Amino acid sequence: MSHEGLKVVALGGGHGLYASLSALRRVTSRLTAVVTVADDGGSSGRLRREFGVLPPGDLRMALAALCGDDEWGHTWSEVVQHRFRSDGDLNGHAIGNMLIVALWERLGDTVAGLDWLGRLLGAHGRVLPMSSVPLDIAAEVELDGLVSTVRGQVACALTPGRVRAISLVPEDPPACPEAVEAVLDADWVVFGPGSWFTSVLPHLKVPELAEALHTTRARRLVALNLAPQAGETDGFSPQKHLEVLRQHAPSLEVDVVVADTGVADDGEELEKAAAGLGGRLVLASVADEDGSPRHDAQRLASVLDEIFRAKR
Repeated sequence: MSHEGLKVVALGGGHGLYASLSALRRVTSRLTAVVTVADDGGSSGRLRREFGVLPPGDLRMALAALCGDDEWGHTWSEVVQHRFRSDGDLNGHAIGNMLIVALWERLGDTVAGLDWLGRLLGAHGRVLPMSSVPLDIAAEVELDGLVSTVRGQVACALTPGRVRAISLVPEDPPACPEAVEAVLDADWVVFGPGSWFTSVLPHLKVPELAEALHTTRARRLVALNLAPQAGETDGFSPQKHLEVLRQHAPSLEVDVVVADTGVADDGEELEKAAAGLGGRLVLASVADEDGSPRHDAQRLASVLDEIFRAKR
């Protein structure tokens, strides 16, 4: 199935990007993940505050997703995802987060540290941060007709109400140069799935990266979520996700939108929303058979493979 020469960049963070990368590594050997760096909770938030580094958690998850299906890949994926359970200071820390921070301290280079860990894991691709500095997300949240602004990824997810828009703090953060280069050099750029306001849209708020995403000659694909995200997109239809993308990036054009047949409640409206972004809609069965709102890596890989080969 693999397209050896196809250069693909996947954007996002957390479990959504993990799903995307788990599929894409089966499709191409030239894969780059560009990851959000705004997490301020859990192990990542603690390490970020203590050491002043980028939050490593989403970067760790991306590297774990790129591990192979052999014994080496399975073992290292489980190791970097392992969390300590204790009554002490290490409780809740993921081993992979600490490995990443250790490499950053030793090498003094964020990208080099991620590349070295990728080599250790045998990762099928490269992982890069979207910005070279830690970021905060500021969200406009509407509740009972009143709009307030909350700051921080955790607050965005937990504050009652509906998120209307997001911005970044600092407002014009520097992009990771290697991430910009990867986008400009790509054949395909993939947005989503993932937390729409805190994992997908932030990439479009980093000026240099946003410019690259608009001007790249790569084709652009949006993979929609299987369910609304609690606290972020409650009540959102699939087409509403595309409308929000258009609001945050009015001039961004998309070539393909992929949605699961089981969640496309109004195919005609969804097709219209995809066309509003300049793209076409591909409906396919990409959800896990167990009925959970998770993408099946092999199913999604097969659909992406057909799209990349212009078979669908």
